[in-house]
Amino acid sequence: MPLYDLLLPEFDDEIKKTRNVLERLPEDRPDYKPHDKSMTLTKLANHTAELPGFLSMMLTTDSIDVMNPSVPRPAAPATGQDRLANFDLLAANARAQLAGTADRAMHENWKLSAGERVIFNGSRYHALRSMFLNHLVHHRAQLSVYLRMNDIAVPSIYGPSADEK
Repeated sequence: MPLYDLLLPEFDDEIKKTRNVLERLPEDRPDYKPHDKSMTLTKLANHTAELPGFLSMMLTTDSIDVMNPSVPRPAAPATGQDRLANFDLLAANARAQLAGTADRAMHENWKLSAGERVIFNGSRYHALRSMFLNHLVHHRAQLSVYLRMNDIAVPSIYGPSADEK
């Protein structure tokens, strides 16, 4: 069985759960943050929504240097609806690329750096799991806390939430 057959159901599940959280984010509190060290709601939401595009780059390059000015920087969406539409497009593209990625490519090395600083250097498979899937789940969880702290119903993610039994 190809690795993508194992990864695609998990990808689909995590994308759906993330979209459910992104759909509930309030438009009227773009600068909300629960702590001075936290990202604003808008910055965190946009970063989370861009992660499928990061997966596409991961699947189609040998490395990314985030300090390189030629690395694509998505424009900030004007509205939450724009963010969702962009997320859907990026997720569909990433899914198609994942479905076409051969096992041998998953075993190849992939590197993420910021100039001379190496952030990740390992197999593309490990990058996909840690730098994309775990990263997506981490930021979705942060956004769920933002929802809770703004008294907005948190959707069911890995079972019922206190708001959806």
